[in-house]
Amino acid sequence: MFKVLITDKLSDLGMAVFKKESEIQTEEIIGKTPEELKAIVGKYDGWVIRSGTTVTADLIEAAKNLKVIGRAGVGVDNVDLEAATKRGIIVMNTPDGNTISTSEHTIAMLMAMARKIPQAQQSLKEKKWERSKFTGCELNEKTLGVVGLGRIGTNVARKAKGLGMRIIAYDPYVDPEKNKGHEFEIVTLDDIFKRSDFITVHTPLTKETKGLISAKQIAMMKDGVRLVNCARGGIIDEIALFDALKSGKVAGAALDVFEKEPPFDNPLLTLDNVVCVPHLGAATQEAQVNVAVVVAEQIVEALKGGRVRNAVNMPSLDPKVLEELKPYLNLVEKIGSFHSQLAESFIKKIEVEYSGEVSKFDTRPLTLSLVKGILSKGMSESVNYVNALFIAKERGYEISETVSNSVADYSSLIKVTVKNEKGTHILAGTVFGKTEVRIVSLDGNNTDFTPEGNMIWMAHEDRPGIVGHLGTVLGNNHVNIAGLYVGRQAVGGKAIAMVNVDNDVPEKVMAELRGIAHIQDLKFIKF
Repeated sequence: MFKVLITDKLSDLGMAVFKKESEIQTEEIIGKTPEELKAIVGKYDGWVIRSGTTVTADLIEAAKNLKVIGRAGVGVDNVDLEAATKRGIIVMNTPDGNTISTSEHTIAMLMAMARKIPQAQQSLKEKKWERSKFTGCELNEKTLGVVGLGRIGTNVARKAKGLGMRIIAYDPYVDPEKNKGHEFEIVTLDDIFKRSDFITVHTPLTKETKGLISAKQIAMMKDGVRLVNCARGGIIDEIALFDALKSGKVAGAALDVFEKEPPFDNPLLTLDNVVCVPHLGAATQEAQVNVAVVVAEQIVEALKGGRVRNAVNMPSLDPKVLEELKPYLNLVEKIGSFHSQLAESFIKKIEVEYSGEVSKFDTRPLTLSLVKGILSKGMSESVNYVNALFIAKERGYEISETVSNSVADYSSLIKVTVKNEKGTHILAGTVFGKTEVRIVSLDGNNTDFTPEGNMIWMAHEDRPGIVGHLGTVLGNNHVNIAGLYVGRQAVGGKAIAMVNVDNDVPEKVMAELRGIAHIQDLKFIKF
């Protein structure tokens, strides 16, 4: 039985998704203080929030059983992502659920600002007839600068283009050269500021985007520019915006979001050239239902061990792709585990090379699985796909990844080099058939063994009798050999052996084995 806490109002259809699951028990607890939540959150496996709940590091620390946080909406700036990731908690959102709602709202705010509709309505309700006071401007043939071409930004740009606006857009993840001739003109951020008649922002609130538009950027803009923010409060510096609206540099602003909400003491609310509403971007019946149903479905899947969708702190995979990747995920995790047991000191660098067919996949989950395998041995804290890279970064690991379409002897090959303070080990593996994982190279020696069960790794000189002597010691100590794999680079040179055994090998037996002449190193490996 999984327990799910819901601390913001969720639509009935979203609740119905949970209720039909016999393994899920929900508790809706709304309006609690952080201290009250801290006292109860420890018993829950899942947590559903909207914008009304802030999940702090303190709450995450108290949530000892928490596995997943689901945000019914797009923004997750009300969740301490670093704390959640460190604890291995999946944080997911619903990026598609309110795309239409927010993009339509942005256009509505844009038009309301351009035609001064809220101000004119208020005047008329006060029984005034001030037509000349509310002369607006047309959108047709005006240049709209769109900052952020995600789902919402792209949708806004398309709708605005349909209104006859010229669209220029900036997104740091879109290559202008590769997008020549496409829907929109991709420009620099400075171009957005210098050329636009209207500017709308559609980015998450991060360290990089906080104060993205401040006094310096406003000074670059055309006199009489108009700004729209239906994304996140804080992207536009509110003090700089207030000054620019007062001076007339900025002719108008349309704001759905604020740095502090509710913004009752915000001076922007006192200005006549500001159109403002209380964070209504996703406030449509359709969006409320969509995000509620989707977040509930995602949490159910994640808790029951199924597909993880829309996680913001780990890669999400299509089920078909995941099925194809499964044997490779198994392979790299075992390679990682092998490396961690071979390493004699602090790991400094991890280099992974994907060659052949496997390089065509999204390799990020594979690298996560590799790092998870490396970290899992000897860790007091739980390591999973969410926190593996975070922990590796904390430990100072340097991780690099390369891909190559071609490989000489195999359809796919994954080669992992791990460097520590005392030396370097290199392992390469592949998948035979659909599921059989094999290690085919170990420190430059050709091998062919399956990494499973209990094994003894031995580095030795290539001399007669060494393997036989090892077998004798094991036999005398009632340790049965199940398989033996030997590899060497040249006759009489360095060689390695991998010995499958049926049970654990006591340390006193390992010490006896290390005493055999010409054995250079020897370790018990457990998969």
